Amino acid sequence: MAIRKILTDEDPVLHKKCHPVTQFDEKLGSLLDDLKATLANANGAGLAAPQIGILRRIVIVVDANDEMLELVNPELLDQEGEQDGFEGCLSVPGRWGMVKRPMKVRVKAQDRSGKWFEAEGEEMVARCFCHEIEHLDGHIFTEHTDKLYTSEELDELLTRQEKKRK
Repeated sequence: MAIRKILTDEDPVLHKKCHPVTQFDEKLGSLLDDLKATLANANGAGLAAPQIGILRRIVIVVDANDEMLELVNPELLDQEGEQDGFEGCLSVPGRWGMVKRPMKVRVKAQDRSGKWFEAEGEEMVARCFCHEIEHLDGHIFTEHTDKLYTSEELDELLTRQEKKRK
């Protein structure tokens, strides 16, 4: 396992559509292991292959049990409800924006051996599924928000919202 460099949003690779995975071999397994190591090192909630410069349809998402779920050639099958929330990205470090996402999603994907499976996620996991799968089509969450906040601005905003609730 190797920790890879995470590309930032200025990199043109992040704005390209990824190719499907067709070979389920040792090379794919090594790439999945590297994605997981890189995600763990960055302490993120998800990571897509293009974020490390690989134009393949592969994502890793941390599920509700804090396990890293490997999704090869993922597809959104169904979505329900709606949620607004602040979203960030390892490729847009130190910036967050308010993004509307489904509350619940169901995805279909292949595992590292090519076997198809389905997975569901709610709230944060649903947000991650959508966010990471969008990376595979060359999109970044900043396309869904009107304003990006710095860490300091976000902390201040959340502190003000918390005071209003009390």
